[in-house]
Amino acid sequence: MSLYADYLKEIDTRKDQGLHPKPIEDGALVNEIVEQIKDLTNEHREDSLKFFIYNTLPGTTSAAGEKAKFLKDIILGNSVVEEISPSFAFELLSHMKGGPSVEVLLDLALGDDASIAQSAADVLKTQVFLYEADTDRLKEAYAAGNEVAKEILESYAKAEFFTKLPDVEEEIKVVSYVAAEGDISTDLLSPGNQAHSRSDRELHGKCLISEAAQAEIRDLQKQHPDKRVMLVAEKGTMGVGSSRMSGVNNVALWTGKQASPYVPFVNIAPVVAGTNGISPIFLTTVGVTGGIGIDLKNWVKKLDSDGNPILNNDDNPILEQTYSVETGTVLTINTKKKKLYSEDGKEELVDVSSAFTPQKVEFMKAGGSYAVVFGKKLQNFAAETLGVERTPVFAPSREISHEGQGLTAVEKIFNKNAVGVAEGAVLHAGSDVRVKVNIVGSQDTTGLMTSQELEAMAATVISPTVDGAYQSGCHTASVWDLKAQANIPKLMNFMNRFGLITARDPKGVYHSMTDVIHKVLNDITVDDWAIIIGGDSHTRMSKGVAFGADSGTVALALATGEATMPIPESVKVTFKGSMKDHMDFRDVVHATQAQMLKQFGDNVFQGRIIEVHIGTLLADQAFTFTDWTAEMKAKASICISEDDTLIESLEIAKSRIQIMIDKGMENEARTLHGLIEKADTRIAEIRSGEKPALAPDDNAKYFAEVVVDLDEIDEPMIADPDVNNADVSKRYTHDTIRPVSFYGGDKKVDLGFVGSCMVHKGDMKIVAQMLKNLEKKSGKVEFNAPLVVAAPTYNIIDELKEEGDWEILQKYSGFEFDDLKPKNTARTEYENILYLERPGCNLCMGNQEKAEKGDTVLATSTRLFQGRVVEDSAEKKGESLLASTPVVVLSAILGRTPDMEEYKEAVEGIDLTKFAPPLNKPAGARSVHF
Repeated sequence: MSLYADYLKEIDTRKDQGLHPKPIEDGALVNEIVEQIKDLTNEHREDSLKFFIYNTLPGTTSAAGEKAKFLKDIILGNSVVEEISPSFAFELLSHMKGGPSVEVLLDLALGDDASIAQSAADVLKTQVFLYEADTDRLKEAYAAGNEVAKEILESYAKAEFFTKLPDVEEEIKVVSYVAAEGDISTDLLSPGNQAHSRSDRELHGKCLISEAAQAEIRDLQKQHPDKRVMLVAEKGTMGVGSSRMSGVNNVALWTGKQASPYVPFVNIAPVVAGTNGISPIFLTTVGVTGGIGIDLKNWVKKLDSDGNPILNNDDNPILEQTYSVETGTVLTINTKKKKLYSEDGKEELVDVSSAFTPQKVEFMKAGGSYAVVFGKKLQNFAAETLGVERTPVFAPSREISHEGQGLTAVEKIFNKNAVGVAEGAVLHAGSDVRVKVNIVGSQDTTGLMTSQELEAMAATVISPTVDGAYQSGCHTASVWDLKAQANIPKLMNFMNRFGLITARDPKGVYHSMTDVIHKVLNDITVDDWAIIIGGDSHTRMSKGVAFGADSGTVALALATGEATMPIPESVKVTFKGSMKDHMDFRDVVHATQAQMLKQFGDNVFQGRIIEVHIGTLLADQAFTFTDWTAEMKAKASICISEDDTLIESLEIAKSRIQIMIDKGMENEARTLHGLIEKADTRIAEIRSGEKPALAPDDNAKYFAEVVVDLDEIDEPMIADPDVNNADVSKRYTHDTIRPVSFYGGDKKVDLGFVGSCMVHKGDMKIVAQMLKNLEKKSGKVEFNAPLVVAAPTYNIIDELKEEGDWEILQKYSGFEFDDLKPKNTARTEYENILYLERPGCNLCMGNQEKAEKGDTVLATSTRLFQGRVVEDSAEKKGESLLASTPVVVLSAILGRTPDMEEYKEAVEGIDLTKFAPPLNKPAGARSVHF
C-alpha cells in the first residue's frame, strides 16, 4: 500500500475523533503527493494540492525539503502547475521558515536569471532563520561582487525583515474568560496525562481545561468576533508549575491568531492574565509566541486605618475587588499608553506597562521571540560583512549599573556570561542581557515539541558554544506503552543526531537510562558560574543558575547557545540556630517557605532569584532546596557553597559523568570528556585561590533578606493542598505549610510515594534503615497503605546494591521493576505493599501512573496541583500532601500520619541531615544522604 493510501486511512481515523488531517512531515509522502499533482487525471490531485499547499510542515522536516524542491522546479519552469504560479511558489517559500526553503531561495537569488534572482531576493529579505551555511554563501557571493547578495545584505543590515512588519495595534479589545479561581497550573491548560499528544497540536488542543470551557470560549468568540479572548486566573497567578509550551500552544490554538495560512494548528499571540500576573517561566513562553501577559491587580488587600492588611480567621489577608473581570467582560488594552481601560476606554483600570516593555512589543510585532533573536544575529552579521554600522532598529538592551554597588551571585554569573556588552560594563538587576548558555536539558514529554521547534527554525546541529546537553527519558519511564514506544525512540534518534547526550541510544548499544533529568543536569553542571536552561520548571541546580523553560526556549538555546532575559532581583536566604537530630532537610525547605511568609506577609520569592547560603551541604542535598524553589514561585535559585564543599561536589559529579562514559553514552564530540576536563579546571581554580567558589559581594543589594531559624523547626512539616479551604484561591498552592502534629496522628493516608527529583540516594537509604528500625521493634513490617518507591537514577540503585540497602528494599517489595519486561500499562489499583519502580518521575509527573481517584497521597514530590498525582473521585477530592521521606514511609506503614513519638522512634539512630549554617560547620557533613 502506498504512503498516500496509509495517510487517507489515518485521515479517516482522525475524522472519527473530530480531527483534521495530521500535518505532513514525511518527505516520501510529499513525493507521492507531488507525483499526483503532476498527473492531471489523478483522482487524488485536488486533495493532493491542498495537502501540499496547506498541510506540509515547514522548517527542516524532510517534507519541507521535498516541498521546497518542487516549488523551485515550478519557479524555474521545469514543472507547470496551473494552481501554483511562480509568484505563489515564492509566497509559499516565504512561509517555510528556513532550512531547505532558504537554500532554494539562495540558489535562485544567486542564479543567472535576473528576474528570478530579484524575486528570490525580495523573499529572502523577509527571512531571518539563516544559519552559518546560508550566511557563508551570501558572504562569498558578496565578496565575488554579486549585486543581489549585496542588496540582500544591505536590507539585513537595516533589519527590514523587522521594520517592514506592521506595528502592534494601538488598541486591542479583549473579552475575558475566567478559566479558574486561584492559581492556574499549566496542568489545566495542558494536562500531564496527555503529554504523549503534545506534538500533535490539534489533538492536544482538545485537552485544554474542559470541553465545556472550550464551548464557552467559542461562544464568546461568536458574540465578540472583533475581540480577542483573554484567559484569566481570577484571584491567582496564571501558569504556575511547569513552563509548558504546550499550554501556551493550546491557549493560542483556541484564542490566538494563525501564524501562517499555510501551516495548520500553529497559532500565536494569545492574551493571558492573572490577578497576580503571570508565572515567570510561563511568561517567557508567552513571549515565544508574541503573546500578551497582563498583571490585572484586580483584587487588593483590605487595609486597616494604620495601613496594615486585615486578616481573616486563617491569618490570610482579606481581599477586595477594584474592578471586575468576570467572564464576558469587555476591556480595552492600549498598547501605547500601556493601560487597561473599560470597554469604552474612559475608565483607566490598571497600568500594564510591564506587559509592553520595548522588548516584549518587539516579540509581538515579530510574531514571537525567535524571530527577534535570529533577526538581531542576522543584522549583526550583515553589518559586519558590509563593514557598516548597524542601523538602530531594535530596542537597546537595558543596561542598569549602580556605581559603588556590589554584585549578587546571579549578577556575577550574568556579567561573566553576557554577550554583546561593552568591555568593563558592570550590570545590575533589571538589565536585559543576552547570555551564553553552558548546559541545556530537554525532557521527553516536551522533547518532541523541542525537536519540532528546532526543525521549524531550521537548526540541524547543536551550537558549538554549548558545553553539554542532555535528552532525558524520565517522564515516560514508568510505562513502556504504545505511545512511548512510538515517540521516545524517534525523539532520541533526532536528539542524538543533533548532538545531545541521550538517555536512550537509538542504535541500542547501551541500556536505556530513564534517570530523572534534573539529577543528571545537576551532575553534568561542573561550574558554579554556569547558566543552565532546561525544558522543565524544576531545572534548578545546586551549581550555577538554572532556568526552567518552555520547549521553544530550549530549542533556541540548543541552536544558538544563547538566551536573552533580564537579570532578576535576588532574595538572600541565610540560616541561624541548629537542626534537631530527628529533622530531615526537607523540613528546612518547607520551613523556609513558612517562615518567609510569616516574616513578610507576601511571597517575596515570586519572580526573583533565591540566593541560598547553604555552604556546607554537598550538591545532592543542596539540590533538595534549590529544586523546591520552583514551588516557591522563584524564577531560579543559586546555592552559595564553601570552597571545600564545592570541590567535593565536583568530584562526585566527575565520577558520575565517568559512569555515563563507561556505559557508552559519550558522543562523537566527546562532550562528557570535555565536562570532566572543565570540572578539573574549576577544581584547580578553587584550590589555587585563583577563583574561589561563587559568592556575592559584601555590598550587594537584595530585594529582601530571609533568615531561617533552625531552632524553630521541631517537627516535620507538610505542604498541604488544603483542598477544602473556603477560599478557592487558597487551594492547591504550596503556601500552606503545616507541622505534622496539626493532623493529630490520625489523618488517613491511602498511598505513599518516595520518588521524583526531590529525592536522592540518601532517601533510598532512609527507607531501608527505617524498615530495619521498625523490623527490630516489631519483628515484622506490615504496610497499611501502598508505598511506591522510585529511585531517581540507576547509579543510585547500583550503589544501594553494593552497600546492601537494595536487598532490604527487595525483601519488603511486592513488585520490582524489570527492564527486560517493562510495564506496558499504567497501574490503576494498588495493594498494601512496597513497589520498587523503574527510575524516573513516576507519580510526580502524572502522565502515566496515578494514585487511585480520591486518594489521600503523601509524597516526597513537588506537585500538589489538582489532578496531577491523584484525581478527584465522585465522592472525595484527591489530595497530594508533600513531606519528607521518613514521614512518607512511616505514614504508608501506619496508613495514617504519625504522631511525634511514633516518628522519633522510627528515625532513631538515622543520621538524617548534617547541616548547620556555614559559620558553624559540623564535623563531617556527609550524613546518611551520602
